[in-house]
Amino acid sequence: MLKLSCLCGQVRIEIPKRPDFINECNCTLCSKSGARWAYSHPSEVSVVGTTKGYSREDKEDPAAEIHFCPNCGSTTHFNLTASAVSKFGNVQMGVNMRLADEKDLAGIELRYPDGRAWSGKGAFGYVQEARIIG
Repeated sequence: MLKLSCLCGQVRIEIPKRPDFINECNCTLCSKSGARWAYSHPSEVSVVGTTKGYSREDKEDPAAEIHFCPNCGSTTHFNLTASAVSKFGNVQMGVNMRLADEKDLAGIELRYPDGRAWSGKGAFGYVQEARIIG
């Protein structure tokens, strides 16, 4: 079980197991929110506390709504938007692994997808080789 919290502790997240990998995407949303994402099925994630949500306004049909603590501003997680759920199902949610204690992530692969160059279709390219968190 991984237990995470925002800086002030008002939002707490639990996921039942360590992720196989974590993405540190370089798209403007991910880099400006300071997130490193691990992905889980929404039924496997417990979020306790009130968050505020934000969906990109520069995209015609954004797929994700980023959530953050309204008190300390920490990015906590993302959910798929209603539009994305209607297309793909409610199959994924992201949890910001920067909220975890780094020692709890030792041995997990950290990947660097090139979200800025991604067309929105197909697989990501990567900006650098993955590394194992130490």
